[in-house]
Amino acid sequence: MQRDVMEYDVVIVGGGPAGLSTACRLKQLAEQAGQEISVCLVEKGSEVGAHILSGAVIEDRALAELFPNWKELGAPLNVPVKGDEVYFLTSAEKSVKTPNWMIPKPMHNEGNYIVSLGNVSRWLGEQAEALGVEIYPGFTAAEYIVEDGAIKGIVTGDMGVDANGEPKAEYTPGMELRAKYTVFAEGCRGHLGKRLISEFKLDEGKDPQHYGIGIKELWDIDPANHKEGLVLHGAGWPLSESGSSGGFFLYHAENNQVVVGLITDLSYSNPHVSPFDEFQRMKHHPVVKQYLEGGKRVSYGARAITKGGLNCLPKMTFLGGLVVGCDAGTLNFAKIKGTHTAMKSGLVAAEELFKAIQAGRANDEVTEFTTVFEASWAWQELHRSRNFGPAMHKFGTFLGGAFNYIDQNIVPMPFTLHDTTPDYATLKPAAECAKINYPKPDGKISFAKLDSVFIGNVNHAEDQPCHLKLKDASIPLSVNLPKWDEPAQRYCPAGVYEIVETAEGEKRFQINSQNCVHCKTCDIKDPSQNITWVTPEGAGGPNYPNM
Repeated sequence: MQRDVMEYDVVIVGGGPAGLSTACRLKQLAEQAGQEISVCLVEKGSEVGAHILSGAVIEDRALAELFPNWKELGAPLNVPVKGDEVYFLTSAEKSVKTPNWMIPKPMHNEGNYIVSLGNVSRWLGEQAEALGVEIYPGFTAAEYIVEDGAIKGIVTGDMGVDANGEPKAEYTPGMELRAKYTVFAEGCRGHLGKRLISEFKLDEGKDPQHYGIGIKELWDIDPANHKEGLVLHGAGWPLSESGSSGGFFLYHAENNQVVVGLITDLSYSNPHVSPFDEFQRMKHHPVVKQYLEGGKRVSYGARAITKGGLNCLPKMTFLGGLVVGCDAGTLNFAKIKGTHTAMKSGLVAAEELFKAIQAGRANDEVTEFTTVFEASWAWQELHRSRNFGPAMHKFGTFLGGAFNYIDQNIVPMPFTLHDTTPDYATLKPAAECAKINYPKPDGKISFAKLDSVFIGNVNHAEDQPCHLKLKDASIPLSVNLPKWDEPAQRYCPAGVYEIVETAEGEKRFQINSQNCVHCKTCDIKDPSQNITWVTPEGAGGPNYPNM
């Protein structure tokens, strides 16, 4: 097959905060040096920001390094945090509010901003284009190009292929985007980043990465219930009932809107757990319901989150490129925020790549990145909170919380905890675990999965190859169903996976790939590691507004 070939100095995969920060900094440095540098960025969503999902409360530290005049440039950081509240939900009706002095320091939000990270990414995309970055939304990075052991660019996905892999009338082959260096900033569990980490052994000597599934809704609420700038976090019920861990957030944004969500750690052991249904019943707790009652849900989405921290951070450089952002695990989950650290990894990448290109180098390993990043404030911040996740996994919510309070507020621990069990390996057999009877949604506070997917504006072109690949099609029924009651039915927040029984009483495993919100949870949590998520046709998936 003959493909069009385009040559660049740097190709960036992913239009999130880390990828866009890399692109903007490269162009800024070139402008300061009076040197031409060509930068291309591909984004699989229909537009920059379409697939971005986060709480989000962010620090402006990295943004201020990139654009010191971000306020004058109109960056959408419009709601400064005005108050922090942290709760432990002891039951479906009761809670304990944590005194301010007991809140671990990383969780304090003074000086931070409540934002739509999708809108921040859209704004960063505008700045990148103004600086001369070529941005191609709706283009997937289907493959990376390896020659002589080095990454030399990517191949974008073919368009117009039917479900059997045959070209349709509108078929267009993907392009080769070749580069001196390629930066992978795909977000959590990027399908190329995952392969690069394995192929180049970037995680050698590291703890396995740990994840959560974050499910979020955007609500218009009664102005009488709105408190712009208020940040709520909490843990406990309902996850505590099933022995799971995680926590909720509720942020009062601008225009009488709130964002509410629940993060369920994917280390849970009961295969009957449904993170989606845990979230729906959590909203009925009085601490949360008081704000949502009488309001209207306007958007829904879900995304896996890297939360392993420094102990799981892979080597980020290899021949021909880097992995940056949350795909590398640069998020600081102890702060329940990490956009600033992900952006910082992109800024350091840009600075070291620019030096390498200035020196006439290409497709080698920019090892200087590691030295500079490990000397940065982002690394120091990650090192300071390195025990947060392992402590919560090892000791549970109460003892883990106490450990982290001492570690973060009183005396930093001189040792490092480790958690070496990958999330997919934590499930117990279904027969050993209590079933969970989730209440039916009321259509006012809680909702059904498919109704939720609808308001996430999820769409994929019909008649295309399924992007959820099974290594062995027999495993869901022969292994996962009898042992774990096929947990894909429950851990997926979009109703993609079903066990369907025919009129003859036979069962089959059905994949409704049209529903997929690209959260990657199946790729992470499947206990047989039988599901591989790859990119569907470009521009498919959710189209998140203001999320």
